Amino acid sequence: MTEVHVDDRGGVRVVRLNRPRALNAVDRVLRLAFVAAMRAADADRTVAAVVVTGTGERAFCAGQDIDEAAGIAGDAAVEDWLTGMRDLYQSVRDVGKPTVVACNGLAAGAGMQIALAADVRVGFPEMRFGQPEVKAGLASIVGTWFLAQYVGAGVNAELSLSGELISGERAHALGLLTRLVPRAEVLETALAEARRLAAMPPTAYRLTKQRLREMTQPGFDAAYRAGVAAQRRAYAAGEPQRAMAAFLARRAGAR
Repeated sequence: MTEVHVDDRGGVRVVRLNRPRALNAVDRVLRLAFVAAMRAADADRTVAAVVVTGTGERAFCAGQDIDEAAGIAGDAAVEDWLTGMRDLYQSVRDVGKPTVVACNGLAAGAGMQIALAADVRVGFPEMRFGQPEVKAGLASIVGTWFLAQYVGAGVNAELSLSGELISGERAHALGLLTRLVPRAEVLETALAEARRLAAMPPTAYRLTKQRLREMTQPGFDAAYRAGVAAQRRAYAAGEPQRAMAAFLARRAGAR
């Protein structure tokens, strides 16, 4: 099964995370396929806008694949993994066309960050949204930077330090979700938003996005570097390994 599925709908490229049994969690294969899909969409002149969503009803993206993250060992492996994650988020930031995320379910960790890298986020009241890295023994570094683009320090600290997920309703009230609609309308609303933005003068839109990216790129790059340093220390302390092993044991026991 292809981990990223792509189809075109009248000038809008739909890029779909396609690991529903894993709640569309991000592993190396998905990372590489997603980056390639976003770059291809940006380069394709027949594509006017991009909608990113997930397969299934439970999750847009549950974050980093725990099976993969639990096996990371050594500084080089940590840096390689986080470089791949940086490229994942950067591939969304680099698209010069309208990008809309249709949050069809849970958006946690990497899922939240993919969403916050886009221009527009559409979700529904009952969905869950947030940054649970600390619960997995990982420092919340890049996610904290993404949150800082939208919320104040108090809310950022609440979400990043507690690891608790919030409802789509609260995420919308905080400005993390752009549009809040009934669950059944998420994808169609995202497509409509993509088409609305695609009707803007494309050069002006692209140049405005370019300037916004230039304004925030130094902070994003610094967050990536800080993230590498922090996760090296976290793995050296053994906390991610212990937390993820406990999670995997609970999951195995529940089967």
